[in-house]
Formats: sequence, C-alpha cells, structure tokens
Amino acid sequence: MERFIHFLAVFCVAVFALPAAAAQAEGSVRIEPAHGKLGWVTHPYQARYVPPVNLANSSRLDSMIRAGNLYLTAQDVVALALENNIDIEIQRYGPLLAREILRRAEAGGLLRTVGLGVSAGPTSVNLQGVSVNTNGLSSTAGTGVSSSGGIVTQLGPQPPSLDPAFSVFAQWQHVTSPQSNTFLIGTNEEIEDLHTYQFQYSQNWLTGTSAQVTWASQYTKINSDLFSLNPFQNGYLDLQVTQNLLQGFGSAVNGRNIRIQKNNMKVTDLQFKQQVATTISSVLNLYWDLVAYNQELQSRNEEVRVAQQLLDNNREQVRLGTLAEIEVTRAQSQLYTAKQDLLIAQTNLIQQEAILKNALSRSGIASPELENIHIVPLDRMTAPSSENLPSIEQAVASALQKRPELEQARLNIDSKKTGLVGIRNELRPTLQAFAEVTNNGLTGSATEFGMQSPGIGYFAGGYSNLVAQVFRRNFPNYSAGISLNIPLRNRAAQSDYVTSVIDIRQSELDLQKQVNQVRLDVQNAIVGLQQARARLDAAVQARILSRATFDGDEKKFQLGATTSYQVVQDQRDLSSAQSSEMEALANYSHARISYDQAIGNTLEANQITIEEAKAGKSRVPPGAKIPAGGKQ
Repeated sequence: MERFIHFLAVFCVAVFALPAAAAQAEGSVRIEPAHGKLGWVTHPYQARYVPPVNLANSSRLDSMIRAGNLYLTAQDVVALALENNIDIEIQRYGPLLAREILRRAEAGGLLRTVGLGVSAGPTSVNLQGVSVNTNGLSSTAGTGVSSSGGIVTQLGPQPPSLDPAFSVFAQWQHVTSPQSNTFLIGTNEEIEDLHTYQFQYSQNWLTGTSAQVTWASQYTKINSDLFSLNPFQNGYLDLQVTQNLLQGFGSAVNGRNIRIQKNNMKVTDLQFKQQVATTISSVLNLYWDLVAYNQELQSRNEEVRVAQQLLDNNREQVRLGTLAEIEVTRAQSQLYTAKQDLLIAQTNLIQQEAILKNALSRSGIASPELENIHIVPLDRMTAPSSENLPSIEQAVASALQKRPELEQARLNIDSKKTGLVGIRNELRPTLQAFAEVTNNGLTGSATEFGMQSPGIGYFAGGYSNLVAQVFRRNFPNYSAGISLNIPLRNRAAQSDYVTSVIDIRQSELDLQKQVNQVRLDVQNAIVGLQQARARLDAAVQARILSRATFDGDEKKFQLGATTSYQVVQDQRDLSSAQSSEMEALANYSHARISYDQAIGNTLEANQITIEEAKAGKSRVPPGAKIPAGGKQ
C-alpha cells in the first residue's frame, strides 16, 4: 500500500509539472499549480508558486554580437524589445493578475485593483542634430487599471460567498452540578459526561439562495437511576434554506463582479497591447535616431576631413606665396568648428547607444554582454518614392476600430453599468423567505427505572437506532417565515445610485472626448507625415544643390577663380544641408511611426502578434529588415 501511495504521488507531481514546464517554455511569467501528496484534497489550501522575475536577456541578444559590435536591424530592435523590454515584461503580469481577480470574484470576493499603467517608454537624446517629433499624437489611454493594489469599495449588496464550506465541531465535557433538590435526581450532585458532534455543509448561489445542512448528535451519561435512558444519545438532521426576494435577489445582482472582472480581463489584454505598441514605437524612434546619429557622424567626419584638407592646401599656398596668411587662419577656424561639431555628434551617438541598450536589455546598461559593445545599425533611413495614404475618413475609421484605449473606455463604461445594477438593487427593502426542516431522534440504554415506562423499548438501542429514526422522519419539525426590513429614508442608497449614474455620464462624455481626440490625432498624423515628406524632399534638394555648389567652387579655388573663404562657406552650407537632411529623414521616420500609432496599426506594421508578445519570443529571425516607418 505504501509503495502504491508513493507511485501515485510521483504520478500526480509529474502530471502537474507538465503544464508548468510548458509555461516555462513560453515565458518567465507564469503561475505554477499547487503540489501536494494528496492531490486535489490539499490543493485548495496550498499557495501556488509564482517564480521570481527573470532578469536574463534572451539568447537572441548574444547571437547578434560579433567582434565587439552589436549588429541590429529595425526588426531586430522590435524582436529584442518583445523579448527583453521591462515595460512589456511588467504588463505580461497583467493578464495573470486579471485571471486571479476573476477567481476571487467567482468565489464571491470583492474586486481588487492591481497592476501598473502604460509606460511611455524612453526618448532619444535631445541635444543637437536630430529632434523627435511626435506630430501632436496625444495620450488618451483610459486603462481603468489602478497603479496600486487594494480593495475596491463595494456598493450595493455584497455578493455571497460562492465557495461551499464544510465545518466539524466536536466537544467533550464533564460537568458536576450540586443539587438543591435531591429527590428529582436521587443524588446530591449531578455528574454528566457529554460528547457533542456536529457536521455542517453550507452553500450560497448567485440567485440569492443560501442553504445549510447540519447533522448533530450528543451522547449524555448521568449519575442518576431516575432516567429512563442512561446513557442516551439525541440528534437531528436539519435543513435551512433562505431566499432573498428583493435586495440581493438574482444573478444579475450577485454575479455583477464576475461580469465586471471579465470586462477587466479584456481591458488588461488591451492595456498589454497598448504597452507593446507604445514600446515598439519608442524603440523604433530610438533606432532610427541612432541611424541618423551615425549618418550625422559620418557627415561630421567628412566635414573635418575637408576642413583639414583645406587647411593643408592653404598652408602650402601661403608657403609658395600665392595666398594671404589670413586664409590659413580662416581654415583653422573652420577646422576647429568642424571638430566641435564632430565631438557633439560623437557624444550624441554614445548617449543614444546607451539609451537603446537600456531599452533592449532587462538589466539595462549594466548587462555584461553590452558593457563595451558598440551598436552598428544595418539600416539606412530611406523614404518611399510616394505616399500611399488613405483618406482621412478611412484612417479615422481604422483608428476608431483599432485604438485600444477607446475599447478600454467602452468596456469600463459597460462595467460601470453592470455595477449600477447592484447599486440600484440596494434601493429595495430587504425581504427574505426562509424555511427549515428538522428530523429528530433519540436512543439509549433503558434503565431499570425506564423498563417500567411504556414505549421505552422504541428508544432503546444503539447509534443506528438514532440514525433510523432521523431518516424515517419519526419526529419532524417544520418552520417557515419571512423577514422584512424597510429603511424609512434610504438616503445613502439614493445618493449612491445618483452618484454612480453621474459617473457613468461623465465617462460617456470622456469617451466622446477621446473619440474627438483620436480624430484629431489621425488628422495631425497625416498632416505631420505630409509635412515631413515635403520637408525631406526640400532637404534632399538643398543638399544636392549645396554639394554641387561646393564642388564647383572647390574647382574654381584650385584654378584661382575664387577665394578660400567662399570654399569654407560652401563647406559650412553643405554640412548644414546634410544635417538638415538627416534631421528631415529622422522626422519622417518619426512621423511614419506616429501615423501607425494614430490609426492603431503599430503591431500590424511591424508584423507582431499578441501571442508572441505575451510569450516573449519573436518568430522573426535575426537580421530581418523593415524600412523606416515600419511598412513592408
């Protein structure tokens, strides 16, 4: 038998370990079931295990490091953010928290608010050169999830506890009582040995019905010969049923917390989706800014090279006597300015790399594998030859359907209306109907005194005789009644109801405000994208013209047809035009990302599914590329 129990325990552990292993394969965020040698008998009384947070980065990060460099494409940045970003990892706990609160609600417990709101994510270095332009995209997140845990104030009738309860009571007594009338007892002291046992099962239902079944028996032995039965046992089987008829009646009232929490689970899923979209947009902005800083650095290096070459040429011509000494001073001034610009570009690049590393690693820049790593972006910022944008009406329709914060607001309004059912129910008086049926029994050993009593033989017997009397219903009791409690003024309930209705009205207006803001966001995003494209086209033309001017004047200078001052000025103009082009390209990429955010298309544009985001494992292989803006 002992070997069989051991085998059964090992089997149960193996069975329950399978889901945990599967969950561990999917991601670090999980809840493991309770384990116990007695299986389901002890599981309800054991704490389920929540593993500690996982601060290890995914293997993808190591696979991209070669020769001290981290080679990244935009798609790699997206994949690493899904696997390692802490903001997304925090929100992965949201669905688990929501399911646990649903378990609490299904047991009749009050709702709790848990979790954290959506994090805006990191922003780029904001020194010189490239600037981040969000194109007026507003933050209209209405998550309905509090940033701190606690118990929500319950308005309306409190839902009944829906977990059944079983209770056992046992008591052993020895009682000695001095007697003032020894004739009735036959002795000057009464000594009783009492053994009391009670078993009770109770259950509540969403309909407002509650019931309890009680089996109780008591063994009594008395030091008196004047009892007909001694020792004797009496007991009963009792059934009590209570039904709420007004306040607390019906599943619509008592089950409202369950329906609200099911809405909250959808809200949590939407919040997770919103966090993923926000984080992906943020890290893409960081990446394209890093690409811009790299290109800016190349431009500044070229500026230093040209300035150094000009200085060397001027010094040679001064030595030959074909150029005035002042031209060397001008060339030196240009070289110092170019080196200063180069230093700023290098500083921006270093800081931008640190910000991007921090966003793509769970331990931030303290990660040993990233400490001395240089990020090498494999993409260059480009723009499509033309914009294929839908009409504003189509874009707005897409945004109204896809923006998660709007759906969250609608679900929160629906939850408030569901809670209003219970608040309205509290306006009613309390009316309960109750009924009780009790079957009694008595048995014991007949004494010599009892033998002289007629009918005592019916009660003579053991415990089985008591049970038989109870189930034969030889000695039944019945009772039924109603209980009515009428509040005469009921001001608190009326105030709660009106306050809740006003709160719903405010939420409905706030939803309309969010809808209006989304329309404005879409329009601003489209206008911003068009402006960014126009600015980019103008910057490209300006850079082309500046390059042509510089090349022409440099040839003239070599032929002696112009001054070195003009060449220096042309070089400055060319550097400024190149910087403007980089800034315009960066702003275009930001505008494209903001447009995808505005219409709720960030995940689709970057080929992300919610399933892989929740699992924390991207299906995209390393090195995949997407162009600036996220469109394939």
